[in-house]
Amino acid sequence: MTAWTVACSACERRADPAPLDALCQECGAPQLARYPVLENAADLREVWRNRPAGMWRYRELLPLRPGEEPVSLGEGGTPLLELPRLSERLGVRCLLKEEGGNPTGSFKDRGMSAAVTRAVHDGAPSFVLPSAGNAGVALAAYATRAGRPATVFVPDDTPDAVAARCQAYGADLRMVPGLISDCGRQAAAFAAETGAFDLSTLREPYRIEGKKTMGLEILEALDWRPPDAVVYPTGGGTGLIGTWKALTEAAALGWIEAPATRMYAVQAEGCAPVVRAWVAGDDRAAPWRDAHTAAWGLRVPSARGDALMLHALRASGGAGVTVSDEAMCEAAGRLGREDGTAVGIEGGAVVAGAEELVRRGDLRSGETVVLFNTGNLANYGWYTT
Repeated sequence: MTAWTVACSACERRADPAPLDALCQECGAPQLARYPVLENAADLREVWRNRPAGMWRYRELLPLRPGEEPVSLGEGGTPLLELPRLSERLGVRCLLKEEGGNPTGSFKDRGMSAAVTRAVHDGAPSFVLPSAGNAGVALAAYATRAGRPATVFVPDDTPDAVAARCQAYGADLRMVPGLISDCGRQAAAFAAETGAFDLSTLREPYRIEGKKTMGLEILEALDWRPPDAVVYPTGGGTGLIGTWKALTEAAALGWIEAPATRMYAVQAEGCAPVVRAWVAGDDRAAPWRDAHTAAWGLRVPSARGDALMLHALRASGGAGVTVSDEAMCEAAGRLGREDGTAVGIEGGAVVAGAEELVRRGDLRSGETVVLFNTGNLANYGWYTT
C-alpha cells in the first residue's frame, strides 16, 4: 500500500505516485507528494529522535515504501550553528543551517537521494539532468551509488572544479554554451531520445521531499519551536519550497502552530525573476533576460517552481530581496572572519540578504532567523575575500 499520493500543485489533479508521471497531465504544473494524517503522529517525533542522524530518519514522511532501502551516502543530519558575532551585529539571533557537510558538499544531496531512490525502485534505467553545478555533482554520485548511468548538461562557463567532480563520480558531462535554460532543452531532448529519466528541478515530485528534511531538522533542533524567519538563496527554488512544505506538514500534524515562519528569498541583482515578480504582485515570474551573476547556483533565469515560491513568500508574510555579487563575496568573507564558517557565494548572498532585511525592517530585533549555506566553499574552487 502506498503511504503517499501525488497531486498537482496548481489544479489538484491526483496522479499515480510514480516518477514517470512527472508534470501534471492536465495543466503541466509541478506535482507534489502528499502524506496522510498519521495515526501515530504524536509519537513519531520520539521515534525519529531515537534513530541515527540523517535525512532518512524521517522515512515516514518520505517517498519510501515498506521494505525498500534508500539510495544513500549518509546525507542530512547537518548542524544548525549559532552565529554569535553576526547576531550581535544585526540584533537578531542568526543560526546557520550548514549544508556544506553533505557527502558531495551541498544540499543537493538530499534531493538526489530521495529522487534517485524513488526512480530506481520504480524502474528508471538511467538519468539526465541540466545543472548549474552542485546538482550535477550530486546526481553523478547518487546515480553511481544506484548503479545507473547519468548524463549531466552544464553551462560551458561552469567552474572547472564542478566539472571535474561530476566526472570523478562517473557522469557523462556535456558542456553547453549559454545558461541552465539552454541545458534544460538539451537534457529534455536527450531524455526523449534515450529514455533516460529527466531529474530537472520540479519535473518530478521527490527532489523537494529530500530538501524538505532540512526544515524538519531545523524544527527538531529548535525543539519544535519554529524560527521567526528563514532566509534562503533562491535559484530553482526547491530548497525554499521544501522548507515551507516541512513547516506546513508539521502544522498539519499538530506539532507546531500554523506556520508562523516568514520565508525570504534572496536573489542576485543580475538574475532576480522571483523577486521582481514578488515586487510586482505577480503570481508567475517572467524569464529574466541576460542573466548574469558569479553565484552560478542563483543564475536561473526561469524556474518551474516560480508559482510555488511566490506562494510561500506571500502565505508566510515574507518577501524577496536582491544583492550584488560584490555584497555576496564581501559577506561570505566577513562571516568567515567573524564566526569561522566557510560559506560559498550563495551563503554569502544569504548573509548580505539578511543584512539588507534588517536595514529595511523586515527582520526585527530579538527574532530567531535561520540562514542557509547551501554548499561548501571548497566546491567553488575559489576563496572569498
